[in-house]
Amino acid sequence: MAGFHVQAFVDALVLEHGASPRTVEAYRRDVVRCVQFLRTHGVHRASDITAAALREFVYSLRDTVPPRKSSSIRRNISALRTWFRVLNAEGLVSIDPTERLDAPQRGRTLPDVLSVDEVTRLLAAPALDERLAFRDRAMLELAYGAGLRVSEWIGLAMKDVLLEDALVRVLGKGNKERLVPIGRSAIGAVAVYLRELRPVLERGEGRGLLFLNGQGRPLTRMGAWTILRKYVQLAGIEKAVSPHTLRHSFATHLLQGGADLRAVQEMLGHADIATTQIYTHVDREYLRSVHRQFHPRA
Repeated sequence: MAGFHVQAFVDALVLEHGASPRTVEAYRRDVVRCVQFLRTHGVHRASDITAAALREFVYSLRDTVPPRKSSSIRRNISALRTWFRVLNAEGLVSIDPTERLDAPQRGRTLPDVLSVDEVTRLLAAPALDERLAFRDRAMLELAYGAGLRVSEWIGLAMKDVLLEDALVRVLGKGNKERLVPIGRSAIGAVAVYLRELRPVLERGEGRGLLFLNGQGRPLTRMGAWTILRKYVQLAGIEKAVSPHTLRHSFATHLLQGGADLRAVQEMLGHADIATTQIYTHVDREYLRSVHRQFHPRA
């Protein structure tokens, strides 16, 4: 291993970088694995390592049985980059072959979504004999009907709800404003809340915000979570449901109904359509489930 300066790398991690024993051992193991691969391919000194040789090593990690996870490969690449930064700083190599070494993209998990039936049950859960039922129904209808983030639910001002135009004006991430259409159910629920309940709740502390708590103050993020959790239980939904689940369900149901991806991007307020494209994967899963259920040869 002398020609690869592994011990010098380990010493630098400990003495100069203050790395934890676990990190030191993981990085040492990753570098040794790479060195062993390179030696079997005719490379015997760190100064002879090329970007092409390192790419072959990364490919070999992907080809193991079972294949290594992307997170493991990313850590290997991180170790190699740190290794060459140390060797470069010590003057042991003059070129860093890891500069163009691409790590596999971080996997994106598919968001949980509610079925249309589950959403229907959830939105019907607030019983009209409850004191705050009009508020809760309006809040759930808007959250799902406009695909809002929880910060956007609780940040809506009364002037942002344009009922005659069937729109809500939403201030999203980065203070970017967007207009999102809302349907008849959301319009009706919000109109009833504004007419019947909000004037009763308002005690001069509402700051013009749409949703208030029982004491007449603006609803908090925790308050919104608590309300949602209550109705998820009442609706008999066994999935783990967060405010973001309603947003995911909004996007998924639009795509399942044939909506254009660019339109969904605009309604969600995504700056990059690549962020919205995760919902196309959800939609494909839906199509597969329909195929399995109804196709005679599935």
